[in-house]
Amino acid sequence: MHRALFVSEILVEIFINLNQLQNSDLLGRTQSVTRRSLASLARTCKTFHELAMDLLWANLSGLRPLLGCVTRLHSVIYDPESKYSWSQHAQPLDEHEFHQFLRHAARVRHIDIPANNYFHLLTALPVEPCVFPRLLSLSWIVQRANTGDFRFFLSPTLRRFYTSELHPDLKCIGTHCAALEELTVLEDSDMALLSETVHSCTGLRRLQCPPLDSGAWMHLSTIPTLLEVKISASHIIRHPFHNLKFATFHNLTTLSFCETVVLVVITILQHFEFPSLNEFEMHVRFLPCAEAELLFRALSLCKASKTLQHIAISSRNRVEEQSSISLTAVRQFLCFEQLRTLKLSANCSIFLDNDLLFEAMTSWPHIRSLSLVDWHLWPTAVTFRGLFAALRLCPRLQDLEISVDARNIDIEPEAEAFQHTSLKKLIVGLRETEEVNGEAVARIVSSMLPAIDRVMWANGGVPRLWYDVNIHLGILRNKPFSVPGCCIIEAALDLV
Repeated sequence: MHRALFVSEILVEIFINLNQLQNSDLLGRTQSVTRRSLASLARTCKTFHELAMDLLWANLSGLRPLLGCVTRLHSVIYDPESKYSWSQHAQPLDEHEFHQFLRHAARVRHIDIPANNYFHLLTALPVEPCVFPRLLSLSWIVQRANTGDFRFFLSPTLRRFYTSELHPDLKCIGTHCAALEELTVLEDSDMALLSETVHSCTGLRRLQCPPLDSGAWMHLSTIPTLLEVKISASHIIRHPFHNLKFATFHNLTTLSFCETVVLVVITILQHFEFPSLNEFEMHVRFLPCAEAELLFRALSLCKASKTLQHIAISSRNRVEEQSSISLTAVRQFLCFEQLRTLKLSANCSIFLDNDLLFEAMTSWPHIRSLSLVDWHLWPTAVTFRGLFAALRLCPRLQDLEISVDARNIDIEPEAEAFQHTSLKKLIVGLRETEEVNGEAVARIVSSMLPAIDRVMWANGGVPRLWYDVNIHLGILRNKPFSVPGCCIIEAALDLV
């Protein structure tokens, strides 16, 4: 054996790189080969054994591999005829078999638990010993867990916990797992239980869960390590939200809401300051104009103007409102001088003109993606001349979707020396395309936007390929435009 392999640092790097190959094949083929390779290395020599075994047992899906170490169960677990039914009539492990079961448990760093159909085999296991003393990550997908199921997995070293539903046994998880940094709760839970669970956590870095009450939000503001909070619900949950005091999330960088009550989000933004906020997202079914105005103003006043780089706000359904209110979103967001991404799709009209667009681009010199989806598409005051005047101010812009008066060709591309070479995706908001001179639009795009290979248009909905413009664009660039099925799919994927 080469003497370099006796250097532990070199050996660790080789084994780690081998182990990372298991993520390269979605069908599991590479993972299977990698595991066989690690098993072979573990049997090669004492120098390789411990490191290879640590990597081989580091990530488990379920308890079956550990139970396979029990002599009595090994043959039935790996028998193709009984591998799905063997546990139904199996007797619990005795004391000697527990030692076999626990033989490699200390090597496990991440485990997925998809079901609790093996837990009855562990009923005689003492509570005191920690089954997984080095466990870092637990993914729990068990539906209707029983009391006591979690006791085997709540290791003091646990850092990441993902669960499909909350259980009363977890209300003190932060106490049992003092190192916990990430907590994810997917399904809607009892709010009091969720609040108690969150209160037990004092070192969180990331939290994803259903809506919280005001007490839980106040507790989160006291956690200095907290970087990310994502609130999501499968349906709108309306609950009392009061007794909120003014506080600061000093280090929070990401704040996201999905299917939450808009007024609750507004209240949170009005009562808390976020001086380190980098990303804000909110996606709801309905966002009425009046609430949208309050939301945008609250966001502009939450002390994030120096740090916020990514904003995405959308509503899926239209609200039939008899209102002449115009959305002042653009002006509300002018204070965010570090803005890289702004994606806004709301029910109200977004009125832009050349001057306001120019002012916005002056305020956002780092902007890379701008999408202002106007559901109503009132006659827009943005022309091609105003658009390209604004584009001169944002050389890094790559994706753009705004409403443009494409019928008014007020620019002569051959007379302009300017080219925007970074813009790669252009979606033009229009009422209809029939009244637009497709050839003239294509000449503008071909001359001034060399990175655009196709143009799309939208009428308050899903963007579509603009065939007339793209045909002329292909002729101008000597690349005939065609849209086979794969290209249509690719175009759709680009919009996700």
